[in-house]
Amino acid sequence: MAGAGEEGGPPQQSDVRISVNSRRVSNTVHPLDGRTPPLSSSTPTSLPAPPPPGYREIKHFKKWFSWLIPLFVVANVVMFVITMYVNNCPKNSVSCVAGFLGRFSFQPFKENPLLGPSSTTLQKLGALDVSKVVHEHQGWRLITCMWLHGGVFHLLANMLSLLVIGIRVEQEFGFVRIGLLYIISGLGGSLFSALFLQSNISVGASGALFGLLGGMLSELITNWSIYANKVVSLVTLVVIVAINLAVGLLPHVDNFAHIGGFLSGFLLGFVFLIRPQFSWVSQRYALQTYPSSSPKHKFKAYQCILWVLSLILLIVGFTLGLVLLLRGVDLNDHCSWCHYMSCVPTSRWSCNTQPVSCMSDQVGGQLTLTCSNNGKTKTYSLQSPSPSQIQGLCSQLCR
Repeated sequence: MAGAGEEGGPPQQSDVRISVNSRRVSNTVHPLDGRTPPLSSSTPTSLPAPPPPGYREIKHFKKWFSWLIPLFVVANVVMFVITMYVNNCPKNSVSCVAGFLGRFSFQPFKENPLLGPSSTTLQKLGALDVSKVVHEHQGWRLITCMWLHGGVFHLLANMLSLLVIGIRVEQEFGFVRIGLLYIISGLGGSLFSALFLQSNISVGASGALFGLLGGMLSELITNWSIYANKVVSLVTLVVIVAINLAVGLLPHVDNFAHIGGFLSGFLLGFVFLIRPQFSWVSQRYALQTYPSSSPKHKFKAYQCILWVLSLILLIVGFTLGLVLLLRGVDLNDHCSWCHYMSCVPTSRWSCNTQPVSCMSDQVGGQLTLTCSNNGKTKTYSLQSPSPSQIQGLCSQLCR
């Protein structure tokens, strides 16, 4: 401890003491010395106290304005409206759900229980089709499928979840890191999906959302010391994940993209969402004439280790996934039950969402269709049906 100075000399400064009141919710921290004036008793306790004279406030984190996540939401909604406009159920199908919506009405529930478009429309607009990615070099489908949705229920579940978690993490970490995490996680989800769903087409918009959920979990782990409401954060995360996994058991929704996106986001969170340790964050005021009493290391050893390991796993995982995809490897050959993780068939709907084809025979006002996929045959009373109507009937017959 420093005592008084030599006689006649200037008094020496006493040791600076750090008083930490709390961690996250009320993190007013005062380095004090013997000369620090007490705060006035009339100062309202509910308002943050101004720094005492001679001290400066240290601002560790910038609070960002969230605009990218709302933009993603708008883009997804607009894309779904465009999808339904292109689908045009009344023209391309004999029966539609919510026919009063005109060309925005939905495919029959047996074909799409999510209240959405047909598989043909989704494929036309960029849904993930592994055969086209591998054999026709349409790798762009790994990205475009991120912006498509299987139906209204799928869209609502994703966008509500995206608003709940996305705005908060963007405010905390900024649009650059969250934007990269969203896009890369979506790509990881599409890549993982392509290794399992070889015969069906799929849309993976929720893979990017699960990347944010995975990043949220890893951020909670790596920044554990600065969280006050850990249980609340975990419960919120588990509920959102459970809802989206349940939706993923329906046709047109890709649970493999959920899993791949979650794993990618989990690893990316250790890379992008790392925060300084609490002993560095806890300082709020420091003397203007003295350097701040930050610890020597801004990050803890385990944070640095997780950062390195996660980066290595990401590079190896994406490289291995691309190599397996381009070689046409089907992981279902090594896991006979894994396809049930993405869709559970029932009497109300089929999990077969691959493109279908039919043989047609028109005799007078009778149209006979034979499905090439399952051999089913049915006759319809139609005068001069359009090719789109025949395709719509074929889709229903083959499901």
